[in-house]
Amino acid sequence: MTGFARVRRIIDQGEIVFSLKSVNHRGLDLHFHLPPELDSLETDIRTVLKQGVARGHLQIHVTFHRTASAGPAPLNRPLLDGYMRAFREAAALYQMDAKPDLNAALRIPGMLAMEEDEEAGEDVARAVRELAGEAVAALNEFREREGAATAKEIRQRCASVCGLVTRMEEIRAGAVPMFHKRLRERLADLLHGTGIDAQRLAQEAALLADRSDIAEELVRLRTHAAHLETMLEGDGEIGKRLDFLLQEMNRESNTVLSKTGGLGDLGLTITDLALSAKSEIDKIREQSLNLE
Repeated sequence: MTGFARVRRIIDQGEIVFSLKSVNHRGLDLHFHLPPELDSLETDIRTVLKQGVARGHLQIHVTFHRTASAGPAPLNRPLLDGYMRAFREAAALYQMDAKPDLNAALRIPGMLAMEEDEEAGEDVARAVRELAGEAVAALNEFREREGAATAKEIRQRCASVCGLVTRMEEIRAGAVPMFHKRLRERLADLLHGTGIDAQRLAQEAALLADRSDIAEELVRLRTHAAHLETMLEGDGEIGKRLDFLLQEMNRESNTVLSKTGGLGDLGLTITDLALSAKSEIDKIREQSLNLE
């Protein structure tokens, strides 16, 4: 499910900004973007995220902007001296009248450094872990709002599937006797002039008609739709279970389509309805990828 959250905190050592961005994914896929000094916290952050998120492709961005210390400026003098010498040598070599830009020099990685003690490092780590929890909570609030809208659309499409099943059941009630009659007529034409027991012929016709009946498929399709509604009303993770249920619903629709041949116009009508049901099921499956 898509979502975004950003939280920040200012501590004595500086400012920490923690961002989370999630998009749809079948499982939990975490991608970290941490500054080198916070790389050791990846495992801690991963643990916090897994406690609050079960599904989605997550981009985790953490930035840490240190504040200047109260003591001497944390200047990397050897690096600055080397930069100045290199600048002057290049200016003399190419005969350029230029002066070094101090602002540009101070932005060089490692030019400003602060020595860290263990206590300061633990303060930063604790703040990062707490921010991870806050970011997950904010992300889930965002995802819950989107999930409510998605669940509403799924319910509407589920109701549409039930309506299509009802129409197919009504048509089936008139189609089965007609199919029996047409089957007997065809068998009679094929076996014209041969000695075959009429009762046996009726039994075979009934057996073939039963194999072409879609009653069980329609019952299962309606049952699955009711189960889907129950899952949406429940708590906990439903994304993967919903995916399996939709596979079953799609399978029942395919079986209905395979059994509607030979029923003439009624069969074509059932086929159209079954195709509409498959379309609704496919749209539900697309939306189910947004649910955790």
